[in-house]
Amino acid sequence: MEYTYYGFRNCVGAFFEMPTADARSILPPHLQPVELQHTRSIFAITAFEFTESMVGTYEEVVLAVIVPPMVEPGKPLPKAAFYPFMVGTSTKASRLHAIERWHLPHYMGDLEIAFSEADGQMEVNVRDEGAPVLDLTVTDYAFESVKNLYSAFMIEGEGRYKANIYMEAPHSEHEEERGSLTLYEHPMTAALTIPEVNTWPFREQWYRAGLQTFEPLETL
Repeated sequence: MEYTYYGFRNCVGAFFEMPTADARSILPPHLQPVELQHTRSIFAITAFEFTESMVGTYEEVVLAVIVPPMVEPGKPLPKAAFYPFMVGTSTKASRLHAIERWHLPHYMGDLEIAFSEADGQMEVNVRDEGAPVLDLTVTDYAFESVKNLYSAFMIEGEGRYKANIYMEAPHSEHEEERGSLTLYEHPMTAALTIPEVNTWPFREQWYRAGLQTFEPLETL
């Protein structure tokens, strides 16, 4: 498989404390959560506005647990390693593409994922036929051009996989705790004990228009 490219207008994400008990119940046995403190692990939300891809334009939201990265000779240490346990998109074509190519678990309905930027912050509202799924707000900081490496782990049946992902764009990152999160009862959030997930992020990220590059999928 060759490299796969996705152009985006915005990508915003944030890390939140979550119960380690939830993280362990989500993760497959070969992965372990990263704990911030005893009993508290890391829940990540990332939202994309894709403008170019093999399946056209679409919006996507990814729910993940943060796990230790895999160190590889000759490559930089990933900024973070994700286990995506639920992905939602705005189009059927994007879902089928990601399931087939990346073995990512998806909510199988078309979601309305709206991005609203104002006064140095981006608000992302996710709805399912009008019913709320989540509301995320991420705030900006100083932007600088970067090419950051992340990794993602996936499973499908007995198969275990890893993808290296590069994000190349103007990037803002901070730990000022100015963002916010509201989760609602929905199939996408069913694996989470919602009252025990923090409603403010300890880290916020924002990538402006740029390129996401997947290296060929690796079988572990």
